[in-house]
Amino acid sequence: MKDNVIKILLKALSWGMLVLVAGVLIKVLANIISDNPVTFAQQVLNGLQLGFVYAMIAVGYTLVYGVVKLINFAYGDIFMVGAFVSLYSITRYGFSFLPTALLATVACIFLAVVIDRVAYKRLREAPRIAGLITALGMSIFLEYFTALRFVFTSDYIAFERPFELVTWMVGGVRFTNIQLVIAITSIVYFIGVQYIVGQTKIGKAMRASAFDKDTARLMGINVDGVIAATFALTGALAGTAALLYATAYPQIWTFMGLQPGLKAFVAAVIGGIGSIPGAFVGSLIMGFVEAMTVGYVPLGSTLKDGIAFLLLVIMLLIRPTGIFGDPFEETK
Repeated sequence: MKDNVIKILLKALSWGMLVLVAGVLIKVLANIISDNPVTFAQQVLNGLQLGFVYAMIAVGYTLVYGVVKLINFAYGDIFMVGAFVSLYSITRYGFSFLPTALLATVACIFLAVVIDRVAYKRLREAPRIAGLITALGMSIFLEYFTALRFVFTSDYIAFERPFELVTWMVGGVRFTNIQLVIAITSIVYFIGVQYIVGQTKIGKAMRASAFDKDTARLMGINVDGVIAATFALTGALAGTAALLYATAYPQIWTFMGLQPGLKAFVAAVIGGIGSIPGAFVGSLIMGFVEAMTVGYVPLGSTLKDGIAFLLLVIMLLIRPTGIFGDPFEETK
């Protein structure tokens, strides 16, 4: 009885703090909107564009963490490889958007599964710190190996878009076909991942493996195969997200996955690491905050990264498990 009361009080306190912060933000936003609604709407669109890309990466983080309890810091570098594969598909072979997306997706699936087999598989039963250090090492290796002159080089490279930019103006607000493609693709992937995890046989195996791997093995589930399928699914997300990101922000280099990867991870933590809807919502929040910082905070383009991570600190102080997280999940 006492534990239940404490649990209810902690939940009430955390949600109360969130409501207080939300109230302050709503008041600030109301003042911003009243001053210049067109500029605000434009920044919202910019934030959604960025947030939808973050969402695809964040869902990849949360899938791996949910099943393996591993923070795959090499994920941002898989994303980077997808961007370069997309570039070569367009410039060397003249592929259009869909074939390029397919090739980048296949390449990232292959890389994600190989990384799991080579770097992570033997650490399944090791302490979590071993997997974390290995993930960091794999990330650094990919960044510096691909920066070699005979691989991708360390230069910034202009990305050739797979389709022409089309712009529309509605009420003074500018939006593009790129924003439309990003939003539709991200939502389709989100629905698809939710369906796979929630309704399919492999999704049930993922959830069983996440809950108790030993019991899942006793029930006849090939846990290693399930984990490989999870990494493959995250590779698919990374490959498509890389093409979308490079199309929206057409400049790539071998360290390009660092910031989007870290911000997507922060978004997953804010939403509740292990929760797919949480990763999606947290990413939209992250994109919105970043766009508002650039648009309204002095020196915002310089401070946007710092404010994004400040948001993480605030969330950890108020609600460490994130918006959709369960404060008592680890004790179940």
